[in-house]
Amino acid sequence: MRSSRKSLCATVVALLLALQPLLAQFKPALPGYHYEFPRDYFNHPDSQTEWWYYTGNLQTTNGRKFGFELTFFREGVKRSDGDASSWDVRDLHVAHFAVSDLDGKKFFHTERINRSGPGIAGADTSLQKVWNGNWSVVWKDGGEKLSAIAEQFTIDLTLRSQKPVVIHGQNGISKKSAEEGRASHYFSETRLRASGRLEIGSKQYNVTGLAWMDHEFFTQQLDANQEGWDWFSLQLDDNTELMLFNIRRKDGSVNPYSAATFVDAMGNSRQLRMQEFELEPLGSENWTSPKTHATYPIRWKIRVPSLGIDLEATTELPAQEISDDSRVVPSYWEGAIILTSAKSVAVRGAGYLEMTGYDHKLKMP
Repeated sequence: MRSSRKSLCATVVALLLALQPLLAQFKPALPGYHYEFPRDYFNHPDSQTEWWYYTGNLQTTNGRKFGFELTFFREGVKRSDGDASSWDVRDLHVAHFAVSDLDGKKFFHTERINRSGPGIAGADTSLQKVWNGNWSVVWKDGGEKLSAIAEQFTIDLTLRSQKPVVIHGQNGISKKSAEEGRASHYFSETRLRASGRLEIGSKQYNVTGLAWMDHEFFTQQLDANQEGWDWFSLQLDDNTELMLFNIRRKDGSVNPYSAATFVDAMGNSRQLRMQEFELEPLGSENWTSPKTHATYPIRWKIRVPSLGIDLEATTELPAQEISDDSRVVPSYWEGAIILTSAKSVAVRGAGYLEMTGYDHKLKMP
């Protein structure tokens, strides 16, 4: 079964590469985009790449801690035409599902890849749903129902947003480079109250906690001189949130279009430029993947002087790498982190850290 899945993945990837010249039919992310909800929660077929990221920190009533990730990717292969069969590969749908048993020191993850087919995978406004097989998010009764079933672990959560949607960037885009179109349309739900059930093996856990949702859609992001990024979603115990990302260049410097967004306790957001914050890996703690041999920094300093934020981020579980057999999505580290304050007024929290480009450098068209 494992070898047949690899064969399928290889076939689909070969098809995607063969159709690369057709990708000019997709539209870049340009200034002036006007967001509209609920429309923008769902599919944007004019964009080549689209993803929905759900991450969160959960715990049981007796304090056992878990992290989770459920991510849906859509990669456009070709625009649809009226005569196309439902089995034509117009979009490639990849999904990743992971659970971090932080107290048990175990990391579970799996992935799947599908074409849209006759309802196999997609993102549909009329259905109020994003799905890949029996993994799905459904917008219902004022909340989001998130569920996924894997061989060793399952998740079933209800998510309710505590704050308005946050739009990142300026004038409808989050720029990643000076070149026109090297940008994304990007928004988040930064504080989702989560409740539901986790199952690992034969054990079931009733859990509550906080989740975060990121949605981006674009056709081009990084340029040829950029190799990856470090992205943080932070949920602090003073009811504020902070999203930050550094884009790394091949020469070791940080791209000036790196950015951040701060969300105050009332849900008001403030955009921050690279000069207004510091993300510094502390080389005293790294983790090397036994599978990809990539080395990831897992302890970070986070500072926003104008907001009085001075934090240190680390993880209770170093081994949280997602390595996708399909290679459509490069290997990356995505894991639960804890936050402690370096200031006399202790502000704590939790969040998620994503690090890309440490295995194979990202290649963007």
